[in-house]
Amino acid sequence: MIVHPIDYRYGTLEMKRIWSEESKIKRMVRVEMALLRALAKKGYLSEEEAREAKKRAYAVTVERVKEIEKEIKHDIMALVKAITEATGCRWIHFGATSNDIIDTATALQLRDSVKILEVKIGKLARMLAEKAVEYRDVVCLGRTHGQAALPVTYGFRFAIWASEVARHYIRLQQLKERLLVGQMSGAVGTQAAFGKDGFEIEEEVMRLLNLKPAIISSQIVPRDIYCEYVEFLANLATTLEKIALNFRILQRAEVGEVLEKFEAKQVGSSTMPHKRNPIDNENICGIARVVRGFVEPQHQSAILWEERDLSNSSAERITLVEATVLADHILTKMIKVVSDIGLNYDRVRKNLEEQRGLNLSEAVMIEMTKRGVNRQEAHEILRQAAMRAYENSTSLIDELLKDERVMKYFSEEEMREILKPENYLGTALERIDRVVEWVREVVG
Repeated sequence: MIVHPIDYRYGTLEMKRIWSEESKIKRMVRVEMALLRALAKKGYLSEEEAREAKKRAYAVTVERVKEIEKEIKHDIMALVKAITEATGCRWIHFGATSNDIIDTATALQLRDSVKILEVKIGKLARMLAEKAVEYRDVVCLGRTHGQAALPVTYGFRFAIWASEVARHYIRLQQLKERLLVGQMSGAVGTQAAFGKDGFEIEEEVMRLLNLKPAIISSQIVPRDIYCEYVEFLANLATTLEKIALNFRILQRAEVGEVLEKFEAKQVGSSTMPHKRNPIDNENICGIARVVRGFVEPQHQSAILWEERDLSNSSAERITLVEATVLADHILTKMIKVVSDIGLNYDRVRKNLEEQRGLNLSEAVMIEMTKRGVNRQEAHEILRQAAMRAYENSTSLIDELLKDERVMKYFSEEEMREILKPENYLGTALERIDRVVEWVREVVG
């Protein structure tokens, strides 16, 4: 019976395959075979024995491992018995402890997952940068605290998001160096069973698996690296939720500037036929909260007794798997959203013009200060004019043209130029260009 929504609703097939039970067992068999080859290289068994064992080892099935586990109540020993049964080799698991196999196999899963995340994060950063170029000059109403602020451009917004996603790309590159490590260190990390061959056996196993050995470990690889990984996914999810939330806000009926794609036969509501709900962005926001929720249990899983207890095991079967699958799910969904996103240019302009110039009060204040007025005095004059405009439902220029304290410094033509939104963008366009260039350098 399928219970978890990951099994039937969330997650991409490519990521779920990596974290499936069958995939985990295959990777653990791979680790055991790498150990066998490393042992053969040191003379514990012949190269021929190791090759023959490898031919038969991958015949091990999930069903057989579960059958043995049901009897002996130990998952890794069940795997060891199943491999030994399939190969007839007496050297299976020699010198290893369970987490040598588990943690190293997990590193293989993480490596494959990171490859997928890396490609998608780079793709999203490029797409956002392309949108920044496309909307570079689309002047719109900036908002702070949900209220009208200075003008900005849609390209500027996309540039900010592109820079954030590009930083996640950089973080992932840096994280890989610490994350993708395995171990072959034995029961408490001392490699006692291997004696003086310990370092060489571990290094050979990791070479065969294209991993790095942990610089030191107890019975398990230190969990700070898993904490950092889950924190990374939570940080990524937060950026995705931030973008999705803003798309939702900007798509609200009374704003109507952003358009999430709505399919020809798509239904928005079971009772209100007119609805066009931003369901993809809402889905991203909801699942991002779940991803962030894994940070605390993963941190708790790093706090263990002496060389190791088992309290991390059950939690990590959930945290690493679900955090990865769900983060990939919303990353994939955001790529789709950005690919299909559009602007209602008429509403963008209308919302800007409906401010009647009030959101450009700073522009007038700054220019008055340049022309000799005390900055604080200019602020108060503009504040009073803005309040009158609100009360009288007039425009800012209507009030300013009647105010001698202001107009003795300006002609009407000058004032109208100052109050054009496109004339008060500062370095916005140049900053967009700089970000786009940088993002392309970072992600290619």
